[in-house]
Amino acid sequence: MIDRVLATPAAEALIATLRAAHGPLMFHQSGGCCDGSAPMCFALGEFLIGDADVQLGVIGDSPFYMSRAQFEYWQHTQLIIDVVPGRGGMFSLEGSEGVRFLTRSRLFTDEEWAELSAGPPAGPA
Repeated sequence: MIDRVLATPAAEALIATLRAAHGPLMFHQSGGCCDGSAPMCFALGEFLIGDADVQLGVIGDSPFYMSRAQFEYWQHTQLIIDVVPGRGGMFSLEGSEGVRFLTRSRLFTDEEWAELSAGPPAGPA
């Protein structure tokens, strides 16, 4: 199975730290409104997911969502969630840690795309 979203070891470690402090988590890829286009980390249920969102996968035992409209632009790419120094989104939980989540991406290969094209990502869980 091809993952649409992955986390680097640094991101996995930060997710574990945040989960220990805040409990179960969830992610939503911001579309660029208040905090730019960034992966936003929330306590599970703190961000309302609706029919306009799709679940791309799970990172660090946390569901990762994106708006269906934004997915239309990103569907050919694998998202790789990383951590870099600095201040990120003011609504995302990692803000107090002095680091921020960052989305890197790569295009799927033709073979990966053929496999992924067999079915759309899931709706809200």
